[in-house]
Amino acid sequence: MNVNIPTMFTWLRILLIPVFVGVFYWPDNLHQLGLAPSHLVNVTATAIFLIAAITDWLDGYLARRLNQTSAFGAFLDPVADKLMVAAALIVLIKFDRVGEIVSLIIIGREIAISALREWMAGQGQGSSVGVAMIGKIKTTAQMIAILLLLYWDNIDLGDLGVFPTKVVGNVLILVAAFLTLLSMAYYLKIALPQIRAK
Repeated sequence: MNVNIPTMFTWLRILLIPVFVGVFYWPDNLHQLGLAPSHLVNVTATAIFLIAAITDWLDGYLARRLNQTSAFGAFLDPVADKLMVAAALIVLIKFDRVGEIVSLIIIGREIAISALREWMAGQGQGSSVGVAMIGKIKTTAQMIAILLLLYWDNIDLGDLGVFPTKVVGNVLILVAAFLTLLSMAYYLKIALPQIRAK
């Protein structure tokens, strides 16, 4: 296994997942004692997810900048992304901040496209289903939506001043779900000739 700086950032992202989930299960008596106000849970989880999102950008940037790309890193990076997003969506479902169908669309698409890319790579056509612009836009909308929905709760602190975090988060997660379906159709269209040939 080739361990380099970008790969270490990817591993950090994976290690942050249990920390991120664990924040939502802080003992209730901490809230009662005033040691961990309920909104602090949201702020902490949002900060952890933001750090994970930054490392996602950083590992790709450093891999190119330092010429430290590797086959293992190329495999691990999207796995880390999908695990972090899935964990966030499951937590948001539990706290009734995002719908099950929207989450199923996003998580299901990630699994399906990962499998498609793996299959296409096996056919020597991996580059044809690389990340497209529509996928990048989808990811941006999805990440911002998750950050806003993690931050929001049903108390006054749930909005950033006059910025309606819940409303904007819900709109963006719906946009992300739509772009998820659109991008899946785009990738399937590219792969269809190869699928038919087999």
